Amino acid sequence: MAVFTYGTAEFWVMIAFLAFFAIVFYLKVPAQLAGALDARAEAIKKELDEARKLREEAQALLADYQKKTREAEEEAKSIIDQARREAEVLAAETQKQMAESVVRRSKMAEDKIARAEAQALAEVRGSAVEAALKAAEKILAGQVSGGMSDDLIKQSLEDIKSKLN
Repeated sequence: MAVFTYGTAEFWVMIAFLAFFAIVFYLKVPAQLAGALDARAEAIKKELDEARKLREEAQALLADYQKKTREAEEEAKSIIDQARREAEVLAAETQKQMAESVVRRSKMAEDKIARAEAQALAEVRGSAVEAALKAAEKILAGQVSGGMSDDLIKQSLEDIKSKLN
């Protein structure tokens, strides 16, 4: 039984099969397929390298931003601490100034009271001097008469004024 005889279908299938492979090898399809597969593998490798590179850049950026965030947080903490210290100093200074102001106002009030007392005392003395002068004038007017009395009264009044003031 000859399977590959000239007129059988198997013969023509074998011829077509061999012709197909001959054409495929003649056109260098396996080399083209290998080249296409190699090119595709190279493209995938490049994409993987690029993805790896982008991932490394992203990680570097993330680390940089995390570092900047930490630095900003530390700076914010130092600013807050500095502001707190300045507020404490300002509060202490304000408290000191308030105490000094109270002392100063107390001193001013005491001085004002002392001046008022001195003024009242001067007014009382002035009133006493005037009353003494009037009394002395009446007494002298009753005891001394004439033109001489006027001169004595004026002289006595001037002496009393100069001694009391």
